[in-house]
Amino acid sequence: MSSDGQGPEDSKSRQGIASAITEVSERASLLVREEIELAKTEISEKATRLAKGAVVGIVAGVFFFTALFFVLIGFAFLLYYELPIGNEFTYFWGFFAMALILVVLGVIAGVLAAKAVRSGAPPTPDMAIEEARKIRDTVSAAPESSKPPAEPARPPIPVPPPTPPSTPPDSDLGRGVGDGTTLGG
Repeated sequence: MSSDGQGPEDSKSRQGIASAITEVSERASLLVREEIELAKTEISEKATRLAKGAVVGIVAGVFFFTALFFVLIGFAFLLYYELPIGNEFTYFWGFFAMALILVVLGVIAGVLAAKAVRSGAPPTPDMAIEEARKIRDTVSAAPESSKPPAEPARPPIPVPPPTPPSTPPDSDLGRGVGDGTTLGG
């Protein structure tokens, strides 16, 4: 037996519990680190999609601005053609065709940009949140399943109230021993 009155089985049991607690703690911290990494990855993917959507949106704006430029130039040549100043200029249709092509490209780029922005916003780590919910549900459900079945409730055993000790009135209790000496004196 050990000096504290407990046997070697108690010591091994405590070591086993300590190692189990250490293992659970390490696994929990690993799980938290992995969840944080998943959240970072998910947010970076969504931020990348948002950035791509913004770039495509800027390109769409450039296409529309260029189309507007060509439309204005085309209208300028059309006005020049219709005015009595000259009537040999028929190449303005090329400007209109180019403007139409740029408008079509701008529409396509704008639709792609809108899809990219909608799919990336808001940048929340949905997969990591769902995993954390599953883990929380699993952990909170585990203690209930590992508990032994509840025993039927038994009525408590009544404990009688303590009774004061009965001493005869002429006893020497607290005054000393029978030889007349007193305690502490």
